[in-house]
Amino acid sequence: MFWTFFFATIPFLVVILLKSKKALHMLQQNWYNDGNRYIDWILKNPKKVFVGLDVFYILFFFGKLIDTEILLFLFFAFSLMVVVTTYQHIREEQVKKPLVVTKRVKRLIYTTILLYGIIYLLIGIFFKRTNLYLYFALLGILGYFHYFVIWLVNIINKPIEKYVFYYYKRKAILKLRNMSDMSVIGITGSYGKTSSKNILADILNVKYNAFPTPKNFNTTYGMINTINNYLDKFSDYFIAEMGAFKTGEIKEICDLVHPKYGILTKVGTAHLESFGSRENIQKGKFELIESLPSDGIGILNVDDSYQKSYRLKNNCKIVWIGIENEADVQATNIRLSYKGTSFDVIFKGEKEKFHFETRLLGKANVYNILAGIALGKNLGISIEQLMLGVKRINAVEHRLELKKYGNINLIDDAYNSNPDGSKMAVEVLGMMPGKKIIVTPGMIELGPDEYQYNQTFGEQIAGIVDEAILIGEKQTKAIYEGLIRKKFPKEHIHILNDVKLAFPLMQKLAEKETYVLLENDLPDIFNEK
Repeated sequence: MFWTFFFATIPFLVVILLKSKKALHMLQQNWYNDGNRYIDWILKNPKKVFVGLDVFYILFFFGKLIDTEILLFLFFAFSLMVVVTTYQHIREEQVKKPLVVTKRVKRLIYTTILLYGIIYLLIGIFFKRTNLYLYFALLGILGYFHYFVIWLVNIINKPIEKYVFYYYKRKAILKLRNMSDMSVIGITGSYGKTSSKNILADILNVKYNAFPTPKNFNTTYGMINTINNYLDKFSDYFIAEMGAFKTGEIKEICDLVHPKYGILTKVGTAHLESFGSRENIQKGKFELIESLPSDGIGILNVDDSYQKSYRLKNNCKIVWIGIENEADVQATNIRLSYKGTSFDVIFKGEKEKFHFETRLLGKANVYNILAGIALGKNLGISIEQLMLGVKRINAVEHRLELKKYGNINLIDDAYNSNPDGSKMAVEVLGMMPGKKIIVTPGMIELGPDEYQYNQTFGEQIAGIVDEAILIGEKQTKAIYEGLIRKKFPKEHIHILNDVKLAFPLMQKLAEKETYVLLENDLPDIFNEK
């Protein structure tokens, strides 16, 4: 009888498989529940988690009143229905970044299989035909609350993950010790880290062999992965991008890689929600500069009040860059156009101005280039080589990257928007000729002021764009209000819940010469569809 019961639950196991994929996807995007982010996501998205056909599994508690053969058939048939509805929902759902099946995810899958295997084993050992309805009801409830089962599996795996982490961390430390001729450059900030990293690498590679962390490998885990699997002995400089969501995380990365040089891009409001306050962000970002040795060099931005006002607990050399205020390395005569940017650089103590040109767009990139010039000069690169390096800088993917989409000119600034960065991106759009369109879901993780920031953003774009395509009705409510406040025509505001629909719409709205700004691209955990 047990095997008949087992075969009747095969469609149910398919349901578990489908729900596991979605739950693991959300767990991964919520940093494996670091800071209870996964649980918070569940509680904030009850419709996605708790509203489904599988809620009716609870009715099997009344199965005692039904004949055994009929009960087996009902569970089998009902589970098939749940498979179909769950699969359809997954197919229709908008997914921008799919689940990455890492070794950690595989371990979570193995533990999930083991957990359900134990449940089936216990049912098999104590199986009684008269309790069939209880077994079905138990499995049904586990399936319904499967997102919490994955949360439990993540907790069970924590000791294993700690062991794995320390094993690979030790391996990375030993590898770095054998690369004593290589120096480490750390880059952090609320935003501009990846752009600054790639810009610096292009500049340094004119003379040296510089290796930047790939993609967005900017956490401790990402750094360990980079060192063990990507870094080679031929590198003169290892450029380590350092990200953080709370104080102490930059210090943890610094204790691993021991940077000699550091660049702080900008102290802003990104991840204000997880940091807790602007002061914590300031303190967290300066962990890089305060980790530098006495013979190290820190590059700071004199135009950033949060950098200028900070009381540094370090005696390393500080080089200030700036545009609006006098600095050790200052940019003047900035000329921005849709073709790129040109500016002059003044080095403190020198009378001559040096002219630089780049294909990159926007004032924010001038700061990033200045940081690269400042550090490059201190590392022995000549002015002529610096000019050549700046001219050769390649556009950074999804960061004010200009590209073609049919007859439309796309300004792709889809990665992680913030108040200052989004304002600069809109200014870049404003410089473009022809019709101007923005596609945006707004900004996130900005704490209690998030609504106000998005409302202000709506006011900013009102005077620039001809058409506004907003992704997510609930998420973009503040932007909509900002647009209306500035009397932006309602008929030129288009609200979609799927970003994929924005592309045919922008083609429909496009004219002979059209520029479209893609500003921010929220992760799947914020999908409203």
